[in-house]
Amino acid sequence: MDFIIDDPKQDREFRQILTKIRLAKNGETVEQMKQLGLTYKLNWGASIVSLREIAKQYQSNHLLALKLWNKQWRETMILAAMLDVPSEVTEEQMDYWTKSMETTEIAETLNTYLWSKTKFAFVKSLEWCLGKKHLVRFAGLNLMGRLAIAEKSEMDELFEPFFDVLSPLSKDPKLKQVFYRSFILLGMKSKQLNEIAIQFAEGLKAIDSEESISLAALILSELRSEYVQESFVKNT
Repeated sequence: MDFIIDDPKQDREFRQILTKIRLAKNGETVEQMKQLGLTYKLNWGASIVSLREIAKQYQSNHLLALKLWNKQWRETMILAAMLDVPSEVTEEQMDYWTKSMETTEIAETLNTYLWSKTKFAFVKSLEWCLGKKHLVRFAGLNLMGRLAIAEKSEMDELFEPFFDVLSPLSKDPKLKQVFYRSFILLGMKSKQLNEIAIQFAEGLKAIDSEESISLAALILSELRSEYVQESFVKNT
């Protein structure tokens, strides 16, 4: 999808990074990940802390990030997210990377370090919520939650379209945890969104789905809690 032009400096940094990843190898972590269902073509088991330390040693570089992603190691994909330049990311890249990823760890990493910082974040989050692939829908929901945290100052109107696409996702038991976490963050962004979120959750109770009804009960309990309601009073 992207034509990568190598230069000596970029190639040298790429090879340095691969060496540092190998040195951060942790076989025990790899086994723990496999037990959690996180499987990769190649996984050295390097911790996120170690990868952050590696990323700090290099300047952000879009072409380097593309090269790291194309390597398809767990660690190179994570570092690609950490080292890419949000302003240089394209919609095509976002779609390609998101549709080709194979674990929730990579989805969360991309959303946290890269996608949430791009100008396409809201559009893609909404679009992915309508996706067919499980991990694409997961990415859309997770990014929605990230944006609710990172873009506290943005207008509530930017978030309101999500309420038009979320109902079908509430029926999917595989999305229950990420739906709950992200929806709570959405409903805590502002008093206005809290009221809309509560109204939406009330509507979920009318859906002919045990998952939706169960999710509605959890959401309503949290968004109506004294802790959440008091947070709006403190911020006014």
